[in-house]
Amino acid sequence: MTVRGIRGATTVESNTREEILAKTGELLEILMQKNHIRIEDIVSALFSVTDDVNAEFPAVAARKIGWLYTPLMCTREMPVPGSLTGCIRVLLHVNTETAQQDMIHVYLYGAKKLRPDLDSEAKDRYYISEKK
Repeated sequence: MTVRGIRGATTVESNTREEILAKTGELLEILMQKNHIRIEDIVSALFSVTDDVNAEFPAVAARKIGWLYTPLMCTREMPVPGSLTGCIRVLLHVNTETAQQDMIHVYLYGAKKLRPDLDSEAKDRYYISEKK
């Protein structure tokens, strides 16, 4: 079995505990569904947030959906001028037989702006929500 990385991101409109947990939980559920991941296959998860997201740790959402024994870490994203605000990112490491090029990365809400570089061929391997 190989360890693969899967990326995902979402945005919040307000810096509240409730919205951070809801949007993070939604992101994690979609990542698991699209990649057929079981909780026991998750090696670890690294969450990052922009400076304006600090009302709750996004890792709490993972615990709420059953990731009780998964190593989780939260950190701040680099504050690059002009970068996306209200953003929560995650990098999952999972045990899988799926090839890296077949992993489905998920970008929800305003986070879809993070991948303007995707060409039509690569977009088949990404789930980009059209929600606003």
